[in-house]
Amino acid sequence: MKQKVGQRKALFKWKRKLALALLFVFCFGSLVMMQSQYGRVMMLASLRPQSVQEPKIAFLFIARNRLPLDIVWDTFFQQEGENKFSIFVHSRPGFLFNKATTRSIYFLNRQVNGSIQVDWGEASMIEAERILLRHALTDTSNQRFIFLSDSCIPLYNFSYTYDYVMSTSTSFVDSFADTKEGRYNPKMDPVIPVRNWRKGSQWVVLTRKHAEVVVKDNTVFPMFQQHCKRKSLPEFWRDHPFPSDGSKEHNCIPDEHYVQTLLAQEGLEEELTRRSLTYSAWDLSHSRDHERRNWHPVTYKFSDATLDLIQSIKGIDNIYYETEYRREWCTSKGKPSTCFLFARKFTRPAALRLLNMVSFASLHITLELKCLKTIELVVKPQ
Repeated sequence: MKQKVGQRKALFKWKRKLALALLFVFCFGSLVMMQSQYGRVMMLASLRPQSVQEPKIAFLFIARNRLPLDIVWDTFFQQEGENKFSIFVHSRPGFLFNKATTRSIYFLNRQVNGSIQVDWGEASMIEAERILLRHALTDTSNQRFIFLSDSCIPLYNFSYTYDYVMSTSTSFVDSFADTKEGRYNPKMDPVIPVRNWRKGSQWVVLTRKHAEVVVKDNTVFPMFQQHCKRKSLPEFWRDHPFPSDGSKEHNCIPDEHYVQTLLAQEGLEEELTRRSLTYSAWDLSHSRDHERRNWHPVTYKFSDATLDLIQSIKGIDNIYYETEYRREWCTSKGKPSTCFLFARKFTRPAALRLLNMVSFASLHITLELKCLKTIELVVKPQ
């Protein structure tokens, strides 16, 4: 009897061990299968095309207060989703872009923090540029950086502008040797040798690499702060002491030299298209308006704003640099092209007049096409 009980207990233990072994094998097999399935899923997921953020253009506006041409730019930005551009505005400290100060949703809250008071012809202008770049570089999708004034207008639609700027790996920097005006201050040597001294328009388009060079610069910028200062002009004598001998004053406009000289100093000129994409009219010798014949480019007023003016700017296909005896023929994607994508300086009435003209012309063309289509349907043989 005792022997039978012992056999039953041994059989029960054996069955329990077998069940546990089978359960262990089942669990282990399930785990292996799950790991295998997970690996296959991850492999398939890695083979699927990943959604890549398109490179963006950062539009960097330098304004006194509000942007008087915000409605013009609103029309420009409406043509494309915000996944291709970002906007940053440097205005006076404390100024906010809200519904009371702009009529465009694209500029709401786009003012940068840490802005400074900017004075024309002072190093504060290039510091404002560096502040804008510093903010724009925080977005890794921003790959091009366009500086614009508050009087700039776009000459083409967003799509054409984007393709033009992104079609090359170079920055667009108006840069030439300054051999005539003598703005170079010998006190800059040897930190900035005269061979690296350049001049050009401040309205540049920078690649991300060159934007980072500007932001990281701690050598050239301090020299500009110390030794590149504009000459005292009569219109500023109320704010500054009257010069004892104006002929001995050194004259230097920082924003017309800084980026150009810095990139030359860093040996990066081979990475530049050495022209600006922003048009300004400086040759005012023919103008009878004495107010226009000064240190600033011509300001286009309401009466100046015509489609013929815009077409004449669009028709420019080369730029001549007298100091270097160099003619820059403009190209895009390896083909001859217009030189300029933007133009300044336009007053608000002038810009709005152009906007209305373009809108009317577009409406007129649309109506003509509809009329032609209707005529074709009427005369089409059955």
